Amino acid sequence: QLVESGGGLVQPGGSLRLSCAASESIFSLRFMHWYRQGTGEQRELVATITSDGSTNYADAVKGRFTISRDNGKNTVYLQMNSLKPEDTAVYYCNGENSRYDYWGQGTQVTVSS
Repeated sequence: QLVESGGGLVQPGGSLRLSCAASESIFSLRFMHWYRQGTGEQRELVATITSDGSTNYADAVKGRFTISRDNGKNTVYLQMNSLKPEDTAVYYCNGENSRYDYWGQGTQVTVSS
């Protein structure tokens, strides 16, 4: 019900755009998030977009990443620019409200020269 795509290998300073295709019921939830988890690290919240389009970002990605949503396609995007090696992680899409919590399978992003 949540399917991420767009990950891959990119050089430092490069860009990637992740996509998260959701079922209509999940896409209508209050919050859609992108999380990431590096090897041996805890999962961390990267960016959030609400159903009315408000956004919020982790300090580590502010000014470099942009979260957006296409309501006609039930898809959430994460545009990642100026990528750094420390952005390397599995990126997960999450849709949630006070009652429901759904996760995608994740997509690997590797930033390396």
